Amino acid sequence: MLDEWSRLITFLHDDGCAIMLGVPYYWRTLDRDCIKDAKLHELIARAEIVSPWAVGRLGTPQDAANRVEKTLKPDVAWCAERKLDYLPVIFPGFSWQNLSKSRGQEAKFNAIPRLGGQFLWSQAVAAKQAGSRMLYIAMFDELDEATAIFKTENHPPLGASSFLAEPDLPNDHYLWLTGMISKLLRGEVSEEWPVRQER
Repeated sequence: MLDEWSRLITFLHDDGCAIMLGVPYYWRTLDRDCIKDAKLHELIARAEIVSPWAVGRLGTPQDAANRVEKTLKPDVAWCAERKLDYLPVIFPGFSWQNLSKSRGQEAKFNAIPRLGGQFLWSQAVAAKQAGSRMLYIAMFDELDEATAIFKTENHPPLGASSFLAEPDLPNDHYLWLTGMISKLLRGEVSEEWPVRQER
């Protein structure tokens, strides 16, 4: 498999393309969700951007804070040594009850609570503290895993599916928070939880 990926990277580089590799969250240590093959590091070092997939790997703001020293800073350092950009993935929360139900399986509703955006913010703060200069927010429109950040209505018409509502928040709250995260990365706002001004 890695040989095939290596050929693909060569093909794309020969065509003048830059490569962003989505990698397992534990890519650097080659454990847990990652294959245990040191050749993976050689492959990753050939990319321009490394983006570890974090959805489901954290569950609370404290988990995010704990990962700064254990995972994020060493990841950033590994990439910096090889002149690679580091693009960590952050996500607002998670629930795949509806997706699982459609496959005849059971899954916990609201498995990783959004906490009104505090979970997402905590991951952004952790990434910034580790030295990240950019982030990938998963996802704009992924409703089946409850990671969407686009505008939502808290009382949509429902069929048999559950809907994860946040009735105390404006319908564009996560888009606003994403804008605040951009400001955080640029150093325009502090790491304190942002307060939205009334319009």
